[in-house]
Amino acid sequence: MFDRFDRNINYLRISVTDRCNFRCTYCMPMEGVPSMHHEDILRYDEIIEVVNVALDFGINKVRITGGEPLVRKGVVSLVEMIAAIPEIRDLSMTTNGVLLERYARELKNAGLRRVNISLDTMDPVRYHDITRLGDISQVISGIEAAMSAGLEPVKLNCVIHDSPDEPDAQMVGEFGKRKGLEVRYIHEMDLDSGYFRRVIGGDGGNCPICNRLRLTSNGLVKPCLFSNSGYSVRELGPRNAIERAFQNKPECGSVNTTGEFYNLGG
Repeated sequence: MFDRFDRNINYLRISVTDRCNFRCTYCMPMEGVPSMHHEDILRYDEIIEVVNVALDFGINKVRITGGEPLVRKGVVSLVEMIAAIPEIRDLSMTTNGVLLERYARELKNAGLRRVNISLDTMDPVRYHDITRLGDISQVISGIEAAMSAGLEPVKLNCVIHDSPDEPDAQMVGEFGKRKGLEVRYIHEMDLDSGYFRRVIGGDGGNCPICNRLRLTSNGLVKPCLFSNSGYSVRELGPRNAIERAFQNKPECGSVNTTGEFYNLGG
């Protein structure tokens, strides 16, 4: 379905949790943040209802995000339920990769097609400093498991400050070449100031061709990451919430002063 700026909106990013097993410096403070109450998080049956309604608006591509989606209990079952919907042509997940060694084969068998794995450096000390809790050896094992399971193409998401020429980004790029993996370089963003740039190697941040809506873990359909607008599927019903998001999708992102990356799905 085309929005008022003639963009074909066919992509729904679903945040299934605000929880994460990392505390990345650009995402949240070391002490973490107050978690949403359990009853505020959408149940899986509610998510499936939203996906089924979204089909009527032309959605055929879904990405599961978080927080860290693999920390939510039963997420493999959600993958299986979404994969069983014939109209969904592409089902993917963004993850930090730490739990992929355990879940990669199950996810593939459930119907997940591919994964994007966050990886900002190859230096173990730097990796721990950036994530505050992460062990890069677990991520590398997760990458190997994803490749072995056939969750391809495996893509690496590398956050940069200024340029892919930065030492950390260069290390990730070299690792990607050795492994035959695609690398996307994502400039560190600021929701409050509205600072974002186009993803290098991907379509994110390219407002004239943006084709996505977002469903937050507590049930808001957001037309844009850099927008305060959000429409509750519980208060309005999935159809009305999605319709309003379509109608109010902005031509370009501005600012978001009401959310954070960990609860918006990035």
